[in-house]
Amino acid sequence: MNKSSSVSELKPSITKQIAVTAILLALCIASQFLKSLSVYITGPVVNLCLILAVMTAGLMWGLILAVITPVTAFIIAASPVMTAVPGIIPLIMLGNAVLVLGVNFLFKPAFTKSKNYFDIKAILMAVLSCAAKGCIMGLTIALWLLPTFIPEASPLRGKMSVFQSMFSITQFVTALIGFVYFYIVWKAVKKIIK
Repeated sequence: MNKSSSVSELKPSITKQIAVTAILLALCIASQFLKSLSVYITGPVVNLCLILAVMTAGLMWGLILAVITPVTAFIIAASPVMTAVPGIIPLIMLGNAVLVLGVNFLFKPAFTKSKNYFDIKAILMAVLSCAAKGCIMGLTIALWLLPTFIPEASPLRGKMSVFQSMFSITQFVTALIGFVYFYIVWKAVKKIIK
């Protein structure tokens, strides 16, 4: 059985789609409890879950997860910058949605049509999807929102360069790591979903 037919067979019923999305949301929430340790733990897991949602349940479920995860992150472990500028939450949702759309329209078609597991076109589409997320978040959060809405007198201004890096380059890197994780777990996930 080739890879493209095995992916197309992963069109689960609505019940399975809800169940898969709920499991992925639970993984995201569990990882968010580790956010204080490192964004490089939480970020890749959340990105992996977004990718898996699209690949197993579909675009709509990936978008739902993209919107829910920043809210759960805020509730579980809001960073000082999220508390100071809550307008960051919809822009994180936007960044997640851009990744989900990239996975659905760029990565998934290239990955499913390829006969090679590590197809160069699919990998390039994955990198492009990650870059789109990093660019959108960099432009909207790092270059516009934070400089505009963190007051000059705020102690957070001293960490502006850290925040700007976190909401641009770090987003790109954690999305890339999420794709690495995807390649590690995909064959096992396919078997479980069937």
